Amino acid sequence: MKKISRLEAVLWNIAFPGFSQLLTGHYIKGVLFVSLEFLMNVNSRFNSAIMYSFLGEIDKAERVIDYQWLLFYPCVYMFSMWDGYRTAMPENEKYSYLPFAFCAYMVTVGLMVSPKVTIFNIHPGPVFLPMLFLIPGLLIGFLIKWVLKFKDRT
Repeated sequence: MKKISRLEAVLWNIAFPGFSQLLTGHYIKGVLFVSLEFLMNVNSRFNSAIMYSFLGEIDKAERVIDYQWLLFYPCVYMFSMWDGYRTAMPENEKYSYLPFAFCAYMVTVGLMVSPKVTIFNIHPGPVFLPMLFLIPGLLIGFLIKWVLKFKDRT
């Protein structure tokens, strides 16, 4: 099995869920994550929504997307990243799952409320609003991780 860094594991899974698992020789998990990503992506028509969003056509992105399928995406995506990170992290590292889990929660919430949210007269839509919701997910996850690690020291 190939050893990769935590950063490399996360970056490969950002590129495509399951890639770091394939790189480290965890072929069953890797194929499962790649298959799930493909299944959710195709059925939710996520690539079309991404394309329309980056072209500034948010209304088309909202019309084309299937929210029922896309709601699975954040959890599988973030779990794949955490799994890759976990494979590369030191054994004594604690609470590493918290930022990933809270990002999954917050991105899912961002996706659910995206049809209704407008910020400063800008409607971010189903691609950009969930991306913005990563920020509070990371902040909450790292804050709770820090509190728990601080509590462990006392």
